[in-house]
Amino acid sequence: MTTLVTHSTHLTIRSVRQLLRQPAFVLITLVQPVIWLFLFGQLFTRVVEIPGFGGAGMSYLEFLTPGVVAMTALFSAAWAGTVYIEDMDRGVMDRLLASPVRRGAMINGTLAYQSLTTIVQAAIIIALAYAGGARFDGGPAGIALTLLAAVLLTLVFAALSNAVALVVRQQEALIGISQLLSLPLSFLSSAIMDLRIAPAWIRTVATYNPMDWCVVVSREALSSSPDWSAVWPRLGALAGLALAMGWLATRAFAAYQRSS
Repeated sequence: MTTLVTHSTHLTIRSVRQLLRQPAFVLITLVQPVIWLFLFGQLFTRVVEIPGFGGAGMSYLEFLTPGVVAMTALFSAAWAGTVYIEDMDRGVMDRLLASPVRRGAMINGTLAYQSLTTIVQAAIIIALAYAGGARFDGGPAGIALTLLAAVLLTLVFAALSNAVALVVRQQEALIGISQLLSLPLSFLSSAIMDLRIAPAWIRTVATYNPMDWCVVVSREALSSSPDWSAVWPRLGALAGLALAMGWLATRAFAAYQRSS
């Protein structure tokens, strides 16, 4: 266990150093979320007046912010495997696998890095929403739960992206699969629209959608009177799925080595 923690720490620091050399990367990844936040926030301002739309007294910007946080986490995590493919192309992956580095540590390092990036992105998005007039009655505790849910969603899809990268070993294939998953999962959730006015089949799909779990946790946590019965089961489901995907990603190293 000590070796795993030590190796994970070193690999996390390696990734963080790469980020510190290119700090503009975080800002670039925020361009799309800012467009969602303020363009959608203005375009659909009056959608909260639709009969059946939940969140009485809530502005659409306040409704949308948890969705943008989750969408940013999902889209960033879905590209996590590109780092592995770059390491493969440079021969770094083979050198790491030939070293005593634990396979679990290689996964942990990338997941920890992605989680740190998500926390920074989510904090900036919430601050921008607040500057735009949104107010969140959940306070610091609600923001903390929002960050936790975003991190768990990141772990799920970053681990999946790493596993896919180890299997397909091609940038184009990984990007295609990432896009195939990210957009449908985003729109089959309550990220941008209250599911109470959505078709029944979308509500059914959203029940099993990790993206929606994250959005619901965040939206409830940031509200003045959270429904904790909706928060804790979804957080638990996200945590369990994150562990399962981490195990899957670690097992994917064997598939990569067999195809080398």
